[in-house]
Amino acid sequence: MKLLKKNILTIALIIMMLASCNENQPDKKNDADIPVYKGDLREMNYTPEKTVFRIWAPSADKAEVLIYKDGLGGAPVDRKYLKKDVEGTWATAMDGDMKGLFYTFRIKYDGKWLAETPGIFATAVGVNGKRAAIVDLGETNPPGWENDRKPRLRNYNDIIIYELQVRDISIASNSGIVHKGKFTGLAETGTVSPEGEKTGLDHIRELGVTHVHLLPVFDFRSIDETKLSENKYNWGYDPQNYNVPEGSFSTDPYDPEVRIREFKEMIRAFHKKGIRVVMDVVYNHTGETENSNFNLLVPGYYYRHNADGTWSDASACGNETASERPMMRRFMIESLKYWVNEYHVDGFRFDLMGIHDIETMNAISRELHHIDPSLFLYGEGWTAGSSPLPEKELALKKYTYRLDSIAAFSDDLRDAVKGAWNNDTSRGFVSGAHGMEESIMFGVVASTRHPQVDYALVNYSKAPWAAQPFQTINYVSCHDNHTLWDKLKISSPDASRATRIKMDKLANTIVLTSQGVPFLHAGVDFLRSKKGVENAYNAPDSINEINWSLKHTNREVFDYYCGLIQMRRNHPAFRMNSTADIKKNLEFIDAGTPGVVAFLLKHNANGDSWRNILVIYNGNQKPEMVGIPQKNWTLVLNGNGYRKNGYMIINDDRVSVPATSAIVLAEIVAGQN
Repeated sequence: MKLLKKNILTIALIIMMLASCNENQPDKKNDADIPVYKGDLREMNYTPEKTVFRIWAPSADKAEVLIYKDGLGGAPVDRKYLKKDVEGTWATAMDGDMKGLFYTFRIKYDGKWLAETPGIFATAVGVNGKRAAIVDLGETNPPGWENDRKPRLRNYNDIIIYELQVRDISIASNSGIVHKGKFTGLAETGTVSPEGEKTGLDHIRELGVTHVHLLPVFDFRSIDETKLSENKYNWGYDPQNYNVPEGSFSTDPYDPEVRIREFKEMIRAFHKKGIRVVMDVVYNHTGETENSNFNLLVPGYYYRHNADGTWSDASACGNETASERPMMRRFMIESLKYWVNEYHVDGFRFDLMGIHDIETMNAISRELHHIDPSLFLYGEGWTAGSSPLPEKELALKKYTYRLDSIAAFSDDLRDAVKGAWNNDTSRGFVSGAHGMEESIMFGVVASTRHPQVDYALVNYSKAPWAAQPFQTINYVSCHDNHTLWDKLKISSPDASRATRIKMDKLANTIVLTSQGVPFLHAGVDFLRSKKGVENAYNAPDSINEINWSLKHTNREVFDYYCGLIQMRRNHPAFRMNSTADIKKNLEFIDAGTPGVVAFLLKHNANGDSWRNILVIYNGNQKPEMVGIPQKNWTLVLNGNGYRKNGYMIINDDRVSVPATSAIVLAEIVAGQN
């Protein structure tokens, strides 16, 4: 009789999981049997008079909260059973001022007490994130936080992204930054290298980008925060506590308030410099599986499973979360909203976004853009393995047009420019490979539909996948795989250093003169190297750190990038706002030569002061003569960089484009530039 009275919610969960395995998708009817909690997902609500604890654990037999004096070590100083409450939750209140204490939850499931967990929505934690902390979040705000304002953003197509890792950018001995590897290091101003070059935040401002993309800054599990002197390194794609900043990036990981306050100080510092901040978020998998915070509260629910009941693994990290399930969807939405509201974050990049379902991603977009329409959302439109969820439901790159105000990375342009990501020695357009022209054109129109692009010849995508240009992130390098400089060195070993510099410049000239949203990897602007290491996720600082002396050595390259960015920001023709405008105002010119792509931006496109703009890319390792419309052209960009007043006037029906380079010609109305 006792067995018959077993919690019916546990039975419902098992039925649901079996149905999911058999049908390769969640059973909607059985999902409806699992109560969805509609209240605040934060599991601790503090006031000086009392603290309320609440968890969602519909399959639990019992639940309790344990109170600790410290964030690590020692026995509980108090504990209390939670009472079963509404919509699958368990709750209790404890009287008195508990600020400064720590807590964990644990549940009894299937007759067994599971391990302790800080819960899934802890907003403050102790060292190593094993216990949640009771804090007054209002006391974590730095002075003037209420006056923090986001820099103005008119259109998504105005965005230029610079991807960096907190530790990389400041840890080198020549960074001039005092708080190396810390959030506060990124907030420092006036920092210079031994050669006198600006570093850190001032460097990013000098470059002229609009957004920084921070590799994971939530609390991840791979770094032991009690042993920071060991200088262990990890990118952080192993989530532990999704709603707390990473402790190793704070000056004191033992104090729960410090990491929160310092993260806010960093955000405010970027905003003061006119730069918005994007967080790299990893909701597609957890760092642990059986003992993850999710699984210790509702075993099995938050994950997808194979037909045999094993964990499915589209992330190639041991598990994949089930975004289509109501409470996982709610968690993602409320977590993202929390970062926006509490930390003033300006956008999110979704790791392996292709694992998430389209319905969830669109729900996220609606909720976040209701708070702030200018928030920018983008992600990787692929998975790292197969998923049991039907492909048509996944937020894959090919379905970007079905996403609501969400962008995806273009691996089409990336690999066309520099060579395949999975073949170190393969070459791309900039290193002299032919057959990439149509893929380059595909990138130029930001993966949208254009009558002059032959999609059958595009390297990966055989159809346009972006509904509007801002839905395409154009890039040639990021934290993954080789840096651009290393890739060019490996794939073109016989090329001189001067030639490889030309390749580097041409690669991101393509990115920064194409429609869509350009994305740059930190340090690419002065030839950053990781010493040939391809996958540096846990490599030491000697591999990952940004060597700031390279900025002085390669100052000419940095100046070239600054000029490119200035040209793009000054001239809206390079960032048209609609597919219709691109069709109307962008015309490809048949250069008649393999390895050359040329196009016109016409009719003062997007309100540009330049009447017509002619862009020509020459990926060949010799100069090429290209036929052009005969006008009174001003050469405004060549291999030496951008010059707003121009280098020379060209009034001919042909122009010579130097080897491995790009030129930009403008028809300038008198008095305008």
